Amino acid sequence: MFTSVLIANRGEIACRIIRTAKRLGLRTIAVHSEADADALFVHDADEAYLIGPAAARESYLVGSRILDVARDAGADCIHPGYGFLSENAEFAEACGKAGVAFIGPPASAIRAMGLKDAAKSLVERAHVPVVPGYHGPKQDPSFLRERAANIGFPVLIKAVAGGGGKGMRRVDRLLDFEEALQSAQREAANAFGDPRVLVERYVRSPRHIEIQVFADRHGNVVHLFERDCSLQRRHQKVIEEAPAPGMPEEVRAAMGKAAVEAARAVGYVGAGTVEFIADGSNGLRPDGFFFMEMNTRLQVEHPVTEAITGLDLVELQFRVAAGEKLPFAQDDLQIQGHAVEARVYAEDPEKGFLPSTGRLWALRFPQADRLRVDTGVVEGDSVTPFYDPMIAKVIAHGDTREEALDCLAAALGDTVVAGPRSNVAFLKALCEAPEFRAGRFDTGFIDRNLEALGATPQGFPAAAAAAGALALVARQTERGLEAAAVARRGGPSPWDVADGFQLSGERRTGLPLIVEGERHDGVLSWDEDGASVDIPGHPVPVGEHALAIVETDDGLIVLDRGRQTSVRLHDALAHAGDDDDAGGVVKAPMHGKVVAIFVTEGEAVEKGQRLAIVEAMKMEHALVAPRAGTVVEIAAEAGQQVPEGAKLIVVVGEE
Repeated sequence: MFTSVLIANRGEIACRIIRTAKRLGLRTIAVHSEADADALFVHDADEAYLIGPAAARESYLVGSRILDVARDAGADCIHPGYGFLSENAEFAEACGKAGVAFIGPPASAIRAMGLKDAAKSLVERAHVPVVPGYHGPKQDPSFLRERAANIGFPVLIKAVAGGGGKGMRRVDRLLDFEEALQSAQREAANAFGDPRVLVERYVRSPRHIEIQVFADRHGNVVHLFERDCSLQRRHQKVIEEAPAPGMPEEVRAAMGKAAVEAARAVGYVGAGTVEFIADGSNGLRPDGFFFMEMNTRLQVEHPVTEAITGLDLVELQFRVAAGEKLPFAQDDLQIQGHAVEARVYAEDPEKGFLPSTGRLWALRFPQADRLRVDTGVVEGDSVTPFYDPMIAKVIAHGDTREEALDCLAAALGDTVVAGPRSNVAFLKALCEAPEFRAGRFDTGFIDRNLEALGATPQGFPAAAAAAGALALVARQTERGLEAAAVARRGGPSPWDVADGFQLSGERRTGLPLIVEGERHDGVLSWDEDGASVDIPGHPVPVGEHALAIVETDDGLIVLDRGRQTSVRLHDALAHAGDDDDAGGVVKAPMHGKVVAIFVTEGEAVEKGQRLAIVEAMKMEHALVAPRAGTVVEIAAEAGQQVPEGAKLIVVVGEE
């Protein structure tokens, strides 16, 4: 066994690897960017070394710099986690040349499975079924368009390199193919440095089912059963579970056999995941699944497999890399209960799941039996625009699927995230969705049920706004009275009361508020029951409201079952120069890079017309015209980095 490990990653996966490494007695060495200098994983490690600026391409993706640290720190091995360098064959080779063990498969296996087109050809020769389509080298747009027409719509354009939904587009009409192809190629080039794509038939009612495989250096290959990752949005996994609901034993055996054969075909060693797409229209069948790709690394969702097998996959990775044999055969493995994982992200479901950044004013997770939380941040940390916006993974394990989902839904209901927007309420709604509970779902389930899941604009949060306003008044009153008491140096004064006292008439006063960044004129009033706030035009809905209040520097965040509402008092002097007519200003939704601008000054545009694309947190975000009119100003250019809220384009004209 090794004595020390350098973790070439960050965030929750770095923390997770450190936990197992320390349990095994390994000295843990972290590397970090300038932005991560005070991160949780840096504090958890025995040693930590700065490797560069915030941008991953200047820090976490610089393999030579990481190897320099490994040499200087005397690391026996390097664990790459997932993402970054985990599937980089050149880095794996460089580790070997430097005399440092790479915790992962051989470079040859990474290369063989790294390009989807080559991987499909390889596994097809091993008699593993693949989706019909074009997986060849030609990339001429007109040729790919013709092949798509021959395959028949809908089709899926997929980046040859990489994964995680980057460079992937579903196309339903020939008319839309060229634009989707350009977008997929551009995103693939930005994410993986390789714009090449393949085109294949889109499987209707698709279920995304993957098999965890493990292999040692002695020729032993097993599978650790399946995970169902069908709950996705934009090809990004949201909730994963193991085993797959409705999985017949004969299909499990067929999928497991195919996955093992795919691993054997490339001489695989270590942990890997073989991903399949299954036609779920008539239930899971032995002849109804197709190979998609193999991820030659640990997966984000590996905890659900750990829960149902009782194994520590990171420990197995270390032991296999050290030359040990797998301590079990296929027949020794059994499924124990059911596990479900939810990915808590800093994103806003009401605004198209736009990634969110900022300080975590509050971050609290419940503790319960058979509940696991993997996170790389703590309260007071910030979610930055530089990396994936995952906050945590919440994993529940139960004897049955229903028990696991109940546990996860309850845990999400008790989770507190304040600051960046989060998808906690959305995840809880998913866990409680009747169709999902009944096992009637596929990869399109989320998109078909956005409104029912609360992932559309929810309207003005009247209850939260009123509660926040009252809390602000109470806080201001308390601080004002404290200051007055200090200044008086005498007894109490009748002028200290702050309940709107007046000699005649109803006790009411205006209360200017900023709710979710917008001005609202509230009315503060008092009666025998105390103070209350009314916001004209926005009555508080009847019913119970489970509200929690978190203080920030300039106001409050009110949480209502996971939904956030920011409330602060309006400072007229501070906002005296604000432009009240900003309806035609298109702003950057968050810190990112302007990829393209499609209009020019003086051009007439229609409402909803695409104006520009901003890339943020590895995803492209299209910005559209808020109204019909004329472009009067373009304040940015392609390639420019822009902060959140920056003015990009101004459109004036019709409302």
